[in-house]
Amino acid sequence: MLWWGKGDTLSTPYVLNVVENCLACRLRRGGFFCNLPLDILQAFQNIMFTAAYPKGAVLFAEEQSPRGIFMLCQGRVKLSCCACNGKTLIFKVAEPGEVLGLSATINGVPHELTAETLEPCQLNFAKRDDFLRFLNEHREACFGVAQHLSDDYIEAHREFRALGLSRSAGERLANLLLRWGSGKTKAAPAGVPITLSLTHEEISQMIGTSRETVTRLLADMKRRRIVQAKGATMQIQDKEALRIIANTQ
Repeated sequence: MLWWGKGDTLSTPYVLNVVENCLACRLRRGGFFCNLPLDILQAFQNIMFTAAYPKGAVLFAEEQSPRGIFMLCQGRVKLSCCACNGKTLIFKVAEPGEVLGLSATINGVPHELTAETLEPCQLNFAKRDDFLRFLNEHREACFGVAQHLSDDYIEAHREFRALGLSRSAGERLANLLLRWGSGKTKAAPAGVPITLSLTHEEISQMIGTSRETVTRLLADMKRRRIVQAKGATMQIQDKEALRIIANTQ
């Protein structure tokens, strides 16, 4: 892990151009911090620390006391928890613009999930005391926090319906692939590339099945030309067939 204070852009060993200045950042996305008014964004920058992490770094662990919030600027982070039988369940894969550890930091309770980087990442970190003081001084940021937590709740409900109520592992996998490609497949119903940052084992942890089952199901989808895979890239070739498997029609 590499930490920096304030500045502009730095290169790192993790093939990232780390941007430290939020006001001049060209990576700004739809996350609520990115869209704050400039004066409030400057106040947030004054309390944050920028860091670059390698793949496989643990940002915080389940049941660990919160130190503060992480804002994901570049890369992807998996959020997971462990069941009492020792099995791991991957709750979601966080994308740039998302804030991690927000609920635990605000409530002062242990983290319910473990956050681990899937690839080299840039994150901004704000200590809990500094962040709570920032929210107390900038009420507009509080509305952003409420919206972010509400979005998390809605997404969790959507995940539960799509995966928890599916009758088979095949339905759950098809639902997962459709959601991964949902931002693109409406305009391009076939041949849409999806970058698979998860192994078959990790995909099985997302849909509550075994690695062997995921491997078998994907092989069957390839044989039926529903999907095509090359390395870490997969293409949905027959979206309607995938919808039928997912039982969404």
